[in-house]
Amino acid sequence: MGEIKIDRVIDARGSHCPGPLMELIKAIKQAGVGEVIAVYSSDSGSKTDIPLWVKKAGHELIGVYEREGYTEFVVRKKR
Repeated sequence: MGEIKIDRVIDARGSHCPGPLMELIKAIKQAGVGEVIAVYSSDSGSKTDIPLWVKKAGHELIGVYEREGYTEFVVRKKR
């Protein structure tokens, strides 16, 4: 599989739980099916909250990447 094209980036660094998740939910509602959203979060709670919500909501968690000072979550809208 080639490079994943990110359609939208949400920079939620510095926002505390549940801020990054709320930003992702808002973006998913606005996105079209198949769009890919990246969320940057420095909140440790996001490491649990975002993957759980993505699974529960029926979307695809493409990856969780540890970056310098934050975590990047890459999500594809499935429905």
